[in-house]
Amino acid sequence: MHVTLWTVGSVGGLRRQRVRYALEEAFRIARVRFGMRIVHYSIQGNHLHLIVEAEDRASLAKGMQGLAIRIAKTLNRLFARDGKVWADRYHSHVLRARREVANVLRYVLGNFARHARQWGDQRAEFADAFSSIRFLGLAPADAPVAAPRTWLLRIGWR
Repeated sequence: MHVTLWTVGSVGGLRRQRVRYALEEAFRIARVRFGMRIVHYSIQGNHLHLIVEAEDRASLAKGMQGLAIRIAKTLNRLFARDGKVWADRYHSHVLRARREVANVLRYVLGNFARHARQWGDQRAEFADAFSSIRFLGLAPADAPVAAPRTWLLRIGWR
């Protein structure tokens, strides 16, 4: 499942090292909670892309609620602010076909590089440190992502 969470404008940019570390810690804690597994992520300036596995819609809802609250508290603490963090509820899309999964993986893990190339930024040639691309194919125990269990996310997309 592809999930997107957008921040409100007053939160500020998410693509900072200290924010990345805090978000990755939140992902580590939430990666296998409530029947939802965070398999991949990409941190953009004002939103997050997550690729998750969930047992059902209820598990996804509960997992995303817990993750969104944890991240909101973390960001408010980091930015010394309070109030609303998320612009709206999360948006989710169920991934059903091999091509769909391959396209979403390419989109999520290559999102920043694609935009950077559009802006003429040469750093676009490198793997994005603000995504889980460095864990593609391996997810050590301390990784902020869980190894995929479904055939589609494990090998079916290739």
